[in-house]
Amino acid sequence: MIDFPNIILFAIPFFILAMLLELYVTIKQGIKGYAIKDSIASISMGLGNVFLGFLSKVLVLLVFFYVYDNFRFFTIPIVWWSFILILFLDDLAYYWFHRISHECRLFWASHIVHHSSQHYNLSTALRQTWSGGFYTFIFWLWLPFLGFHPAMIMFQMSVSLIYQFWIHTETIDKLPKWFEAIMNTPSHHRVHHGSNPLYLDRNHAGIFIIWDKLFKTFQPELKEEKVVYGLTVNIETYNPIKIAFLEWIAMFKDVVSEKKSLINRLQYFIKPPGWRHDNTGTVSDDLRNEWLKKRKL
Repeated sequence: MIDFPNIILFAIPFFILAMLLELYVTIKQGIKGYAIKDSIASISMGLGNVFLGFLSKVLVLLVFFYVYDNFRFFTIPIVWWSFILILFLDDLAYYWFHRISHECRLFWASHIVHHSSQHYNLSTALRQTWSGGFYTFIFWLWLPFLGFHPAMIMFQMSVSLIYQFWIHTETIDKLPKWFEAIMNTPSHHRVHHGSNPLYLDRNHAGIFIIWDKLFKTFQPELKEEKVVYGLTVNIETYNPIKIAFLEWIAMFKDVVSEKKSLINRLQYFIKPPGWRHDNTGTVSDDLRNEWLKKRKL
């Protein structure tokens, strides 16, 4: 068994110090980025994610090892070049996980947690799902098939998560053009957390913004379009249990309520958030197209 350190645990003191520094800077700059109840809710979600992560990682490792031991095409050595390779391949997997989490309600049910805050600061980065770890790993299954060792995959997933912590801030404006062109940045990720129609379902990057540019989901932050954080319909609660499960309850209510065909019931799991079988729903593409149409008038 190859063992890598649990760098998430080592990063926790850094997270705490960074949040305290950000709080100081926001006060100095007059930015109202923190709200006590909201931050407590975000930190509670993060602690729950760490605790449940111990359980979900057991499941994920079992599946990854089963695939790796029985079905891998190659055996990729743990050397310097394989770390560079998995850096990009893991980030590609993350992009598609993140994008589908916005385009498929089954995955949105867990991912909505991360978007439920109406504030944007480093504590928002800790607002993580309690349920996603048990099934979203399927987007990374192709990596053990290729021949990457499961421990190496889990380590790189942690690296990605730590990188994404620092981009949850309003205290950093835009960085040098070359960096903004390649890497995910606070500016790019502020767009992703926006509920503005123009910003919905954009900038799904983990570490590299190149995937959004390649797959046509990139949107720069515009000075004339200030980001409004949160959801198109905010949940208005600081209760961690409600934050974790409200969308799951709403989704299953849509599945079982009213008279509808089996296909339509199943589509509530597959279709984007906002979709309804009777065509009365509004998805993010509808909101964006309507906004763009009004702007042209």
